[in-house]
Amino acid sequence: MSEWREVSLGSLLKLITKGTTPPKGKGFVEHGINYIKSDAINYDGRIDVTKFVAIDKETHHKFKRSQLEELDILFSMAGAYLGKNGIVLKNMLPANTNQALAILRVNQDLALPYYISQFLSQTSMIDYINNMSGQSAQPNINFQEISSIEVNLPPLPEQKAIAEVLSSLDDKIDLLHRQNKTLEQMAETLFRQWFVEEAGEDWGEGVISDLIDFNPKRVLAKGTIATYLEMTSLNTQTFNPTGWYAREFKSGTKFINEDTLLARITPCLENGKTAYVTFLEEKEVAWGSTEYIVMRSKEGVHPFFAYTLARNKDFREYAEGCLAGSSGRQRIDLGHLKNFDISIPPQNIIEDFNKTLETIVPKLKMNATQIRTLQSLRDTLLPKLMNGEVRVSYDKETSL
Repeated sequence: MSEWREVSLGSLLKLITKGTTPPKGKGFVEHGINYIKSDAINYDGRIDVTKFVAIDKETHHKFKRSQLEELDILFSMAGAYLGKNGIVLKNMLPANTNQALAILRVNQDLALPYYISQFLSQTSMIDYINNMSGQSAQPNINFQEISSIEVNLPPLPEQKAIAEVLSSLDDKIDLLHRQNKTLEQMAETLFRQWFVEEAGEDWGEGVISDLIDFNPKRVLAKGTIATYLEMTSLNTQTFNPTGWYAREFKSGTKFINEDTLLARITPCLENGKTAYVTFLEEKEVAWGSTEYIVMRSKEGVHPFFAYTLARNKDFREYAEGCLAGSSGRQRIDLGHLKNFDISIPPQNIIEDFNKTLETIVPKLKMNATQIRTLQSLRDTLLPKLMNGEVRVSYDKETSL
C-alpha cells in the first residue's frame, strides 16, 4: 500500500466536453454514425450497443467536440443515470454522445481508463456522486465536482492487474448474457414460425385467453414479509430481472415462479419491460408493482410460452393498441388484450413446442444463476480491490 496514493480525478484526465444533442427531429437516421445516450450506460462500466441510435455524417462532423475516441469514459452527469460510466471501445467508433454525458479522457501515463472506470463503478462511489448532487428534482453535478473526486491510485502495473481480474469476471457475465439472449431469440423465432407463419388449415381459431390465464389468483396475507420486485428491475431485453428484495406486503400484484410479468403502463410497455420469474423458492409467493399484468400458460402449455408470446412483435403492437386513459398515464385495457387473435394448434404441435422449451429454459435458468453468482462476487471484490484490502500479484518490472 505504500506505493498507493490518493489523487484527484481531475489530475488524471481531461474533461473534454459534455456531448451534444441535435435539434429535435434533425440529424437522426436509421443507419449511420453511432450516437450514444445515457440509457446505454450500464452500472458495471460497460456500454450496451443494442441501445445505440444513429446520426448522419453531416451531424457527426458538425459536432466535432463530442466525437469520441477509443477508451474515452462516458460519465453520466444528470438525471436517473447520474454516476454511471462506460468505456468506449474501438468497435463502437465513429460515435458521438449526448449532452447528459461527460467525455473523460484519461492520461494513460498516469492511470488506465479501465481502472478509473471500475473505480467509478463502485456502489459507494455512485452513492457518493448522487449525494453530491443535492436533492433537486433533476440531480446533476458539474465538471468541478467530477474533478474533485478522490481516487485511490496504485502503480500502473497493479492497476492493470486489478483491471484484468475485474474484466475477466465481466467477460464471463457478458458471455452468459449473450448466451441467454441467443436462447431467447431461438424460442421467439420458433414461436413465430410455428404459431404464426406455419399455422395449418387444421388449426382452430381463438384468442389468447384460450391459452393464457391473466392475473391468476395468488394468496399473500397483508403484513407478510415477502420478495418484492420493482418495475425498474424489469429488463427491456431479456427475461431475467434484477434487484428483488424483502418487503412488507401491503398492496400489489402477486406472482410465483414461471409467471410472466408484462408492464401494463406507458412508457414501460413500449420500452419492453417484461420478465419470466425463476428466482423464487418453491411455492413462494412474491409481489410487485400494481402496474404488472401476470400471464400464465394454461395447463398443458409450457409456462415459457407466455413469455415468448409477451416478446412477440405482433402481440406487443396489439398491446400498445390496447392502451387507454389520459396521455402519459395510459394503461392496457385487459379485456381488450384478452381478445388478441391466435391460431390454436393441434395437441401434437403444443407437445413438440413444449419439448423444445424444456431444452431451452433450464439453460436460461442455469445461466441466470451463474450471472447472479458472478455479479455478487464482482460486487464483493470491487471495493476490496480498490482500497487495497485485497491485493493482486503483478510483475513490478512490467512496462505498460
